[in-house]
Amino acid sequence: MIAQLAHIKTAYKLRMRRRRLLLRAWRKRKQIKQHSFKAPTFAPQDVLAFTTLRNEAHRLPYFLSHHRALGVTHFFIVDNNSDDGSFDYIMDQPDVSVWRTESSYKLSRFGMDWLTWLMICYGHGKWCLTLDADELFIYPNWTTRPLPALIDWLEQTGERSFSAMMLDLYPKGNVGGVVYDPSQSPLSILEWFDRGNYTQIRKPDLQNLWIQGGVRARCFFDQEPERAPTMGKIPLVKWDRRYTYVSSTHSLLPRMLNHVYDENGGEKTSGILLHTKFLPSIVKKSEEEKIRQEHFANSTLYDSYYDTLTQDPDLWCEYSTRLQSWKQLEALGLMSKGGWA
Repeated sequence: MIAQLAHIKTAYKLRMRRRRLLLRAWRKRKQIKQHSFKAPTFAPQDVLAFTTLRNEAHRLPYFLSHHRALGVTHFFIVDNNSDDGSFDYIMDQPDVSVWRTESSYKLSRFGMDWLTWLMICYGHGKWCLTLDADELFIYPNWTTRPLPALIDWLEQTGERSFSAMMLDLYPKGNVGGVVYDPSQSPLSILEWFDRGNYTQIRKPDLQNLWIQGGVRARCFFDQEPERAPTMGKIPLVKWDRRYTYVSSTHSLLPRMLNHVYDENGGEKTSGILLHTKFLPSIVKKSEEEKIRQEHFANSTLYDSYYDTLTQDPDLWCEYSTRLQSWKQLEALGLMSKGGWA
């Protein structure tokens, strides 16, 4: 009886939390102004992508081309007052609808309030891929089987959400010492990753997996690993206007959407978000972000993180692994093919 009452109490709290977050999104809708709406009438199998960005002009050409090649039909982008040409670039794209805001990224739950409102308006009943501009989504067989094929399989198996661990990539040598052209793939210079220093726990309230590790844990949080960024995400969801992300794309409500793992010891199919954060621009950008204090809930706790990046560090070590293919990542246990053939 006590356990049952506790379950009812938790369910009630989470339901109220979800309603508050949806109300936040409704209130914050006035912060974003539509500048370009190019969305056609969508077919049931279409995949929509949602992104908030600021000053990502050097990443946008490959970010868009990569996800177009996967099968994304249309992009909904909120530009957070870019001044590097990002806004003009996305305005010129035929498959991108654009909103803009000068409001605080941090006070909008790091853009999630804005994107939640757009998904309520345009994503209901569609598979939605929510990404940062420095993330490239991949999954088993991604080079030969497009996203609609994966989604068709997810539909047949009754899944409504799909997980992907964020994998930090970095160059060999000082991060600011490499040369990057926006027309090339960032994977041509960000070729290395940490393969085996990951931990995960199941959060008791939202029941999502909390994964930590990678190069940021090794190089920036080695003395306090519990403070390292979490790497587990759930970027692909068949959206419903009653859904909401809780913390970035790390967890959702209702919490059934967080059950992207096999509770009986097996493996569910999962993907990877190739994280291209450590392009050479990170050195200069870290100075700006330390001043803006917009990217972490307790921003001052990350001052040493930004300080280290401004010193142009070399993140490579003798245990670094060169990225080769999705099959390599599956063999290392970082992603899983599961039942997806």
